[in-house]
Amino acid sequence: METIWKRWNKKIVLYLLLKDISKNIEKGEDDMLASRSKKILQELVATTNPVTGLYLANINQVSVRTIRNDIKNLDFILKANGARISSVMGKGYQLEILNYENFNEFIKNFINQSSFQNSYVPKTSEERVIYIIKKLLLSNDYIKMEQLADEMFVSKSTVQKDFNKVKRIFYHYEIHLKSKPNYGLKISGSELKLRFCMSEYVFNRKGQEEEKQLKINLSFLSQDHLDCILEIILRQLKFHQISLPDISIKNLLVHIAIAYKRIKQGHNVILCKTDLENIKNQKEYSVAKDIVREIQDIFHVVFPKEEIAYITIHLLGTKMLKYTNKKVDQIIDNRILKAIEYALNKVEEKFHLGIKEDEELIFNLSLHLKPAINRCKYQMNIRNPMLHQIKSYYPLAFDIAVVASVAIEEYTKIFFNEDEVGYLALHFGAAIERKKLKSIPKKCLVVCASGMGTAQLIYYKLKSYFGSSLEVVGTTEYYKLEQTDFSKIDFLVSSIPILKQVEVPVLEVNVIINENDLKKIEKFMLTPKGKINPYFYKDLFFLQRKFKSKEEVLNHLNKRLLQRNLVEDTFLEAIYEREKIAPTSFGNLVAVPHPITAKAKKTFLAVCTLEQPIDWGEKPVQLIFLLCVKKNSQEDLQQMYHLLIKIIQNHSIVQDLIKVRTYKEFRDKIERYINE
Repeated sequence: METIWKRWNKKIVLYLLLKDISKNIEKGEDDMLASRSKKILQELVATTNPVTGLYLANINQVSVRTIRNDIKNLDFILKANGARISSVMGKGYQLEILNYENFNEFIKNFINQSSFQNSYVPKTSEERVIYIIKKLLLSNDYIKMEQLADEMFVSKSTVQKDFNKVKRIFYHYEIHLKSKPNYGLKISGSELKLRFCMSEYVFNRKGQEEEKQLKINLSFLSQDHLDCILEIILRQLKFHQISLPDISIKNLLVHIAIAYKRIKQGHNVILCKTDLENIKNQKEYSVAKDIVREIQDIFHVVFPKEEIAYITIHLLGTKMLKYTNKKVDQIIDNRILKAIEYALNKVEEKFHLGIKEDEELIFNLSLHLKPAINRCKYQMNIRNPMLHQIKSYYPLAFDIAVVASVAIEEYTKIFFNEDEVGYLALHFGAAIERKKLKSIPKKCLVVCASGMGTAQLIYYKLKSYFGSSLEVVGTTEYYKLEQTDFSKIDFLVSSIPILKQVEVPVLEVNVIINENDLKKIEKFMLTPKGKINPYFYKDLFFLQRKFKSKEEVLNHLNKRLLQRNLVEDTFLEAIYEREKIAPTSFGNLVAVPHPITAKAKKTFLAVCTLEQPIDWGEKPVQLIFLLCVKKNSQEDLQQMYHLLIKIIQNHSIVQDLIKVRTYKEFRDKIERYINE
């Protein structure tokens, strides 16, 4: 019989597999699962709790009746593959995996049967955009919109709408669309930028367990040839004592393969003389030369010095060298250290976390920033497979990273995209956790009516279990509580009910304290307690509204806040500036918009719920918390962020809050959730 831990680990693996493939799978009638069913299965695998039909209907934007039919069809497929969907009365649907081996095989087959083939017909706008980008990148001729419309079985007007997104993506790579009457459209841009875009949208899209395997499939090179190039890369990295993560090695393999293809077609990278000389002076250039030398000998193709520089750029865009027993100022140049100092000062001004002197944070940011700046400088594509989880589980760390990235941009003039911001957030998240470990220990007093023996047993059990994180100030009897100075303790641990009113929380435990008692105390210590009411105002609740877009929601909220003189005139502008860096939709139908810099006269949350979900950064949203922090505030906002994290991560909480129709009902539910 498998342990709960093993079962949970397997569910995480299956969830990630489904998540990675959900956007890249054909959606024809012969698919094993329809698009909605894939999304439903992903949601069911992602949680051990029941998921309501209403929640599934909202995220798929269909009726509950349609979801019931989808569940029925999906259950029929799963029963033949080691799983089933059970209906839990009053709670929703739950996935039961009956045979992990069969179910795992089903997922593997599902992945293997899903690929982007010639007969592929994109169904969603996102799929059509990627399809158009691929067609334009791989074509040497002009392409007409009518041709694209015919291939995708949509109208020309639909293609024209999709082209707005295509243009925005190409703009990021400085690729331009050339139009010629009666011929159509063709792209133009520097060879370097075309390759970066090609790497992202043609050869290197998410899927097929790319983070787990180094092997890739490119039609213009056999697997034997790819394996040979990979062997050369690994050998040279080992020789030069360079350490790269698997995903970076795979990306380097993809870029070298693209370079090989483009050189054979007569397309070479062109770099300005200054850039070329700067790159040739880097020590990574000699590594690239050794890799190229071996490839040239085997494949009989000549890589010009610009192409060697191209490979060097990719080496510069990774964390490579292993540093031991060296100070940060011996490794990183002074300009990067100054940029970090500037960014940490900005972070401290806004969040007051006390982490700007954290030497480990400074060291890790320094090591991260040098390759990150190179990536951004040359507009190299980097994807962050953990981005969704980082935003959902560590929204505070992500917001800190946004502020830091803006500060770094001010200092270096280099823009960090959302994926890069996500990686920065990991370092800030770690710093916050370190700060917690170093924080002043909680203090408790033990209350016991069974005598000194049991009181001492509880006392020493707590000391043994919690160590330095909990200071047990002593023991007392129930009748002496009135003489206690509660200003010096955080909570009581009592083996008897405390009937009289006391000034601190009471945790009741068994006389012989057990594991469950210890876990209850631990959970209490790690969870911020208290009332959230000070951040809510009755007239800033907008429940069950019929807004149809993000813009409608934000315009309405901004108007009401201005009417109450709670925010500055530039509040809405600052909101959109923050959204431009990364959408504030975190999944689970929740968005937490907020200005990039503080624009409010006090700290509060405005709340809006919608009758139907709206699109918010390509995620459906139905519950909006507008977060406003007082300018130059010194408040500790950990409690507020804890509440928001708890809501973002829990389907049931969101569904309850979306249904409420009064301020009191909403406030009461929030109070209950934060103190659970």
